[in-house]
Amino acid sequence: MTGAVRRGRGQHHGDLRNALERAALDLVGERGPQGFTLAEASRRAGVSVAAPYKHFADRDALLAALARRGYDEQHERFERAMGADHDPVEQLAAFAAAYVQFASDERALFEITFSAGLRKDRYADLAQAGDRVLQLLRGPAEQLRADPDAALDLVQAVGAVAHGFAAFLSEGVFGDPVQALELTKRRARDAARKLVRA
Repeated sequence: MTGAVRRGRGQHHGDLRNALERAALDLVGERGPQGFTLAEASRRAGVSVAAPYKHFADRDALLAALARRGYDEQHERFERAMGADHDPVEQLAAFAAAYVQFASDERALFEITFSAGLRKDRYADLAQAGDRVLQLLRGPAEQLRADPDAALDLVQAVGAVAHGFAAFLSEGVFGDPVQALELTKRRARDAARKLVRA
């Protein structure tokens, strides 16, 4: 009986990769991206400490997989938000609001994506996922700025504004993050409009 329990917990997890990713997300939510070990993620997932090495070389590889998931989720959300309007100004404003919403809904993924200190030159798929988000945003920016460098500057400026609002919201600068969410999204949208039109 004891052996059966141990085997079920440790060696034959049916969906090991996803279990480890879920455990890591929980730990990041509690302690931040640098606040746990791969062994702790293993224990949280109910598997042996050797099990993760079937999928991840180390903790950074696990975080990189989650960061990629974060970029993929952002791309999907931003594309959906921006697709509601054909005006490039409104598309970038919608991106800013969607960015704040993502940071609120997926705080652990948000922290991993921007605070884990991952080197994209080590993880080609992570760099590609980030580039997909950038290319999505360059579309409307290039309609507003003919010069490619100016379009990139605009994307980065709007992204910085959105990131600032998202960070302030999560840190409680605007009050209770849940109650302040909709107002913060409107403020991020308005700030993006002003920046684009400046």
